[in-house]
Amino acid sequence: MASDNTTKMVTGKARLSYANIWEPKANDQGQLKYGTAILIPKSDKETLRKIKEKVDALKAEATTKYKGKLPPNFKLPLHDGDEEKPEDPNYAGHFFLNAYANNKPGIAKPVGRDTDGKTKFQEITDTTEVYSGCFARVSINFYLFDNKSKGIGVGLNNIVKVQDGESLSGRSSVNADFADEDFDDVDGDDDEDYMS
Repeated sequence: MASDNTTKMVTGKARLSYANIWEPKANDQGQLKYGTAILIPKSDKETLRKIKEKVDALKAEATTKYKGKLPPNFKLPLHDGDEEKPEDPNYAGHFFLNAYANNKPGIAKPVGRDTDGKTKFQEITDTTEVYSGCFARVSINFYLFDNKSKGIGVGLNNIVKVQDGESLSGRSSVNADFADEDFDDVDGDDDEDYMS
């Protein structure tokens, strides 16, 4: 297989966490950024191989830039969920990347194929449809950064939702909260003032 020397790639099916993809959020430096954590199953060897290829190429570039040696505390983008977030069961068995963008990422879903057999996409505008906990394939790119710290960062390009998943927002749904409650006495047509 020929090596792809660009820094862009598309993940396999991954889960979104801390998905601030509809509105930017201020980072530690006060800059407004869109972003999401991308949880990649450790069983997804192909996505992990692609990430390693991109990271290794940038590490080699950085080694040359810094005269043959990576700086101390050089930050790498891929993190082990079992080691770094042992308290969060959603990260168990996953590696994760934190990806950011200055501009809102493209957000879409596949909607069949065109006459050439290529996948067609429909833009998603409903902010409840793509959320922390859903599954997606994500277009990302890797880059070297050199500011207060040095390392390899991840840019967020586009997101294609592929499957719903349990929300990771921490907020329960109405259905979950009231599933075991009996509301047979409420028919919706009664104008009685329930506050009296």
